[in-house]
Amino acid sequence: MIGLLQRVSRARVEVEGETVGEIGAGLLVLVGVEREDTQARAERLLERLLGYRVFPDAAGRMNRSLQDTGGSLLLVPQFTLAADTRKGMRAGFSTAAPPEQGRRLFGFLLERARQRHPHVAAGIFGADMQVSLTNDGPVTFWLQA
Repeated sequence: MIGLLQRVSRARVEVEGETVGEIGAGLLVLVGVEREDTQARAERLLERLLGYRVFPDAAGRMNRSLQDTGGSLLLVPQFTLAADTRKGMRAGFSTAAPPEQGRRLFGFLLERARQRHPHVAAGIFGADMQVSLTNDGPVTFWLQA
């Protein structure tokens, strides 16, 4: 499971002109599901998202996590993160999970996130989404679980 996390001062997801998820300061995470992913990998990714130290401490060093700061989490399903881009001029998607598996594991990740963290919003799996954000730093990390 892939998580492209961005530290944001705000982020929003719209579907057909309607806001479906919005946060203030926290993390926007684009989530890609691969064929071999499992609920255990989703749990591991969530553990890393909540505990990864990307927020500054009093000295300005990235020593604080989302759990430490109480910031918000916006999870957005992102099928293209699982693309194979090693060859050619067009991405291949043989490594991506089939839609139903991706929907199930993204839903599991979202449910677990809402159980473990008080401020969680999300995009909609399979929807044509418009994502807007203000990247803080900028700080962006690619995590795999």
